[in-house]
Amino acid sequence: MAALDDAEIAQHAALLGRRLRQEHLGREAAAEAFALVREASHRTLGLRHYDVQLMGGWVLLSGQLAEMETGEGKTLTATLAAATAALAGLAVHVITVNDYLAQRDAETMAPLYTMLGLSTGSVLQGMDPDARRTAYRCDITYCTNKEVAFDYLKDRIALGGLRSRLRARVAQLDKGQHADQLLLRGLFYAIVDEADSVMVDEARTPLIISGPSGADGREIVYQQAVDIAAALTPERDYRVEARERDVELTVDGRDLIAELAPAEGIWNGPRRREELVTQALSALNLFRRDEHYLVRDDKVQIIDEYTGRVFGDRSWEQGLHQMIEAKEGVTITGQKDPLARGTYQRFFRRYLRLSGMTGTARELAPELWSVYGLEVVRLPTHRPVRRQLVNREVTGTVAAKWDRVADHVREQIAAGRPVLVGTRSVAASEALAGVLGELGIAHQVLNARQDEGEAAVVAEAGRAAQVTVATNMAGRGTDIKLDPGIEAAGGLHVIGTELHDSRRIDRQLFGRCARQGDRGSYELILSLDDELIRTFGSAATRWLLARLCTFPGIGFLSYWYLRGTQQRAERLHSRMRRDLLKSDERLEDSLSFSGHRE
Repeated sequence: MAALDDAEIAQHAALLGRRLRQEHLGREAAAEAFALVREASHRTLGLRHYDVQLMGGWVLLSGQLAEMETGEGKTLTATLAAATAALAGLAVHVITVNDYLAQRDAETMAPLYTMLGLSTGSVLQGMDPDARRTAYRCDITYCTNKEVAFDYLKDRIALGGLRSRLRARVAQLDKGQHADQLLLRGLFYAIVDEADSVMVDEARTPLIISGPSGADGREIVYQQAVDIAAALTPERDYRVEARERDVELTVDGRDLIAELAPAEGIWNGPRRREELVTQALSALNLFRRDEHYLVRDDKVQIIDEYTGRVFGDRSWEQGLHQMIEAKEGVTITGQKDPLARGTYQRFFRRYLRLSGMTGTARELAPELWSVYGLEVVRLPTHRPVRRQLVNREVTGTVAAKWDRVADHVREQIAAGRPVLVGTRSVAASEALAGVLGELGIAHQVLNARQDEGEAAVVAEAGRAAQVTVATNMAGRGTDIKLDPGIEAAGGLHVIGTELHDSRRIDRQLFGRCARQGDRGSYELILSLDDELIRTFGSAATRWLLARLCTFPGIGFLSYWYLRGTQQRAERLHSRMRRDLLKSDERLEDSLSFSGHRE
């Protein structure tokens, strides 16, 4: 391939495309396509695929999930499978976790694809339907999981009772509609980046498209429900099960609601009024400002618990969003009714060919196989990993934890090293920022309030003595490039301040350091008052450990107790995903006779 000029590369790609179609992406033709992509990448991007990336490309093209260590170049790896499948005539969707990565990767890789005669598009939040159709009609489309899944549901709504594009075209002869309204041209081949987050973590949440409800004038009802809920007493009138995210009324609570509720309209029905107050109790007790949502511009905006970003156009269903608006005293919006629903599990299984890649999948291998039929293949690293765990400690209180974090940050920047501190919520990031500010430690904060400049902040996190405080997996997919001399000082240092609900998310945070053979270190500084142990742990055990935390060896015991609570959270979330999938399959079976699957 190196002997061909640019024009001959394009001609060879066209000929190879016919061969790939005839041989159904056979091994020999695919190997030749990989060589072609590698040469085109070298000429257009200045990047030449490593051997481990070639291996990863073959895993993706074979319909498997490649587990590649963070920093191994998954974006470039995906071009091998994407270009080969596109040359064979398959519509390729490269699916990632946020708009920034979708747009960045599409623009960065476009010259490579153009040399091979392939078109590239990206689908982003806020695009109009015509722009979406144009992007989906490209050979290779970069998009987020949310955009493509909801566009699929929109197409199901547009089709109505017509279950296929062929039937839609037949109907078009008579009515002149349906087919031209569709956004997608089918679900052929998907490469899912950060597959653990997209296909597992977010699979706990159903996909629902809603439209304006026929009922209006409910603002006073929502406010009344919140007022009644605020008058109830915990334990006596209701019980909160935080780990199940559930509220249960007691007999006393039901009696008190009957006394407090207005004797008119919707409040006359016992079941309906109890449902309203239960939703209001959920809004008051289970959803916290700056953790689950932001209040900005007189609006309640949902924070994505997996990425720490804001959902500008999303809302909770069944009146919950309106209850939270009433709780926060902002303008109450109209309730919406569901028009279509589904799950990520069912959506991704509808692709003719499915593959994925991530840095953390081995714990999920059984679930990925049973749900999606994806085999996890773990790939070696291009260079040996030099990441080092240097400390694990548990403090009795959150305040003590922030003090310890600040001390350790000061030690690292004194050595000239950059520091990345990971937190779980906006409130936690701002609490730590306050402590650092009082001590005069310069820092950058990256959370849902500053999500627009996320990539720029992350890109600067490798400068000498730079301190970056980031929520959850903010900046995931963006490399932290180290300034000259940082490697000799020890590389990037990462501090985890709270265990997440999954060990994989912790490993993703720690994977921000020591990429591609660089030096780097990480540590955990936790508290017995962290959200994970408050939700999934025992209050008595936490109280005892907090009082004994000054004794030698108790910190080690506390850490493993925290790990135990994390495992309980993982088991619960796994069960929730299984239950959602079973519920979805039962719904599909029960409605299949009518011809409407969504």
